Amino acid sequence: MGDPKRPRKTYETPRHPWKADRLVDELRLLGEYGLRNKRELWRAQAILRKYRKIARSLFVLTGEERMKRESELIRTLAKYGLISENATADDVLKLTVRDVLERRLQTVVYRRGLARTIHHARQLIVHSHVAIGDQIVEVPGYMVKKDEEGAIRLLVEAKAAPP
Repeated sequence: MGDPKRPRKTYETPRHPWKADRLVDELRLLGEYGLRNKRELWRAQAILRKYRKIARSLFVLTGEERMKRESELIRTLAKYGLISENATADDVLKLTVRDVLERRLQTVVYRRGLARTIHHARQLIVHSHVAIGDQIVEVPGYMVKKDEEGAIRLLVEAKAAPP
């Protein structure tokens, strides 16, 4: 079963550690989305990899089983706002890691204008100044659902500088 204090990894490291083009792309994404380390990026890539694998497995199925599983997958991804309700399995394969990173709480707080920078958004979240509805969320990597997006609010207003 494993030690409960040591949870299973939720990411997979790259196979080749020193490819220059991958390192540059990763560094650019880290800065653009305000990620703390590459582990957060690898976690987003793992989420994307999981849904793409499910979509690829649908292509071998036929009939009603495929329709059922495809609609279930589409419903799940539409709930997170990654694709539209009337999308297909081909649209799931077109998703990129940027689409997943855009749904993180840190990015949503910044894009809605609640924080001045992406790093400021992360600090507000970690310091318990952001709530979704009545629930305080302290995890910058929280995947925001489409219906929760309007309920995001700051608990404390930023203090104005003294005159």
